Amino acid sequence: MTLVALAVTPGVLHFELAAACDVFGVDRSDLVDPWYEFAVCGPDTVPVGGRFRLESDAGLDRLVDADTVIVPACADPDADPPAELVDAVRAAHDAGARVASLCTGAFVLAAAGLLDGRRATTHWLHAAALAAKYPRVKVDPDVLYIDHGSVLTSAGKAAAMDLCLHLVRIDHGSAVANQVARRLVVPPHRAGGQAQFVATPVPEPRDHPLGALLAWAVERLDQPLTVEDLARRANMSSRHLARVFTDITGTTPLRWLLTQRVHRAQELLETTDNTIGAIATATGMGSDTTLRRHFNRAVGVPPEAYRRTFRSSAAHAGR
Repeated sequence: MTLVALAVTPGVLHFELAAACDVFGVDRSDLVDPWYEFAVCGPDTVPVGGRFRLESDAGLDRLVDADTVIVPACADPDADPPAELVDAVRAAHDAGARVASLCTGAFVLAAAGLLDGRRATTHWLHAAALAAKYPRVKVDPDVLYIDHGSVLTSAGKAAAMDLCLHLVRIDHGSAVANQVARRLVVPPHRAGGQAQFVATPVPEPRDHPLGALLAWAVERLDQPLTVEDLARRANMSSRHLARVFTDITGTTPLRWLLTQRVHRAQELLETTDNTIGAIATATGMGSDTTLRRHFNRAVGVPPEAYRRTFRSSAAHAGR
């Protein structure tokens, strides 16, 4: 069973802490059995957000046994993080743990030297301070999260949930991550720049001017949809739809469609034994050659390699 350890010290903020607890600390063995083992590590009792008290399961020395260490946000990033926390996080990483920071938790990773020479992100309000205090860190304030494999950082607040779901997606695949997101009533993906493949969510119609259109399109990914098809459905001109679409989603209609098709292909590769040709048809790619080209460009590996990697990871997790 994979151990996820949440590193806490006085001054930790409740939003990011709660995100990690809800994603990893709730038993979801009906989705994946076994689910994660989860431990809150820190002093016996930790004040959280100035209003709550959190009881820890173990001390910070338990971090060295973890497979994944989550470092949530700290209330005062201008102050030096506690030395015992920095040392414990560094020791965990040296022992092979994957270390992820949420929001201003990046200051702890930077103090531990884990971000030296790497791109990293944090809450945009504190990006300049992170860059000034740790000049060896390449701070990028324009993404939701950055994944270097063994070291990950997220932007502020809601981006903590994005990164937590990303970790679930790495460990258990898109289908499971989507189920967790659905239960938490949050988007499984949000657009976050070009550094990582994060699909644009399909919002509820009541919450989003294009919600009904996007939901309609997702149900028809096997069809050769065009911008003109979307425009007719939205009762807009193609030019007006393109402008509204870009303003709201941050991308073009065709690029959004392609992202959804690739994501659907991921789910089918994870959950079915369908041939690449059948998946290409089901996702509207037309041919296995087209699917391979777009999939490799978006995900970084061919569909066959993605399926082998996912099946291997799933089998290993079930042991």
